[in-house]
Amino acid sequence: MYCIRLTLICFFLLTNSLLAQDNFALLGEPTFAVNTEISYKYQMNFSLRTRHLLYEDSGLGFTTRQLDLMHFSTLRLDLRHSISLGLQYRNRSAFEELSNEFRLTQQFNIIQRSGANRFGHRVRAEQRFFKELTVYRIRYRFAWDRPLNGPSLDLGESYTVQSVETVSSYSKELKPDYDIWLNSQIGWLLTKYLRLQVGLEYRLDSFNRALFHRLFLLTTAVLKV
Repeated sequence: MYCIRLTLICFFLLTNSLLAQDNFALLGEPTFAVNTEISYKYQMNFSLRTRHLLYEDSGLGFTTRQLDLMHFSTLRLDLRHSISLGLQYRNRSAFEELSNEFRLTQQFNIIQRSGANRFGHRVRAEQRFFKELTVYRIRYRFAWDRPLNGPSLDLGESYTVQSVETVSSYSKELKPDYDIWLNSQIGWLLTKYLRLQVGLEYRLDSFNRALFHRLFLLTTAVLKV
């Protein structure tokens, strides 16, 4: 409960501070994901995600921005290392006058454990294909998670996930672009097959060019089948 109260306090303080700034947007991003384990070494993930604009300089509102369909296949190399390949389709043209996107992702994960704490290093290479251009992106994320009710996560109990991610984007048509994303979430293991996560992601986008602040309200349901 302490972590939940602390997250809510940080949310209100951060939101009030950001609302007073220029180049700020508040967005909602609900996600539904399905995980399935084909074998001990091979897992698959399918996700459906939408993004909605809730606040911009012009004021409050509710505008759907995009729809994402995603798939990841993950091969576990050993207890600590894994590699993944991902496909993503982002539909924007149905909601705005923007081109759609097809994305390829290659990923490498390292997991380290210390007691109830788990630390993760993730490196991603992405190729983002738009109608007008292709963007190459490199991402590195450091994440920490742990149960909130003891040394292990049992049914009905909660956990926390914190991460920081750096994102670098490159293309022939545009100058390099650098972002920093800070993520804080709380989750609950509701049943053996269902997890629910809620939290915030604060993005410092294009800080090397024209700094833009974005705050995401995240809600995620993960079904294990």
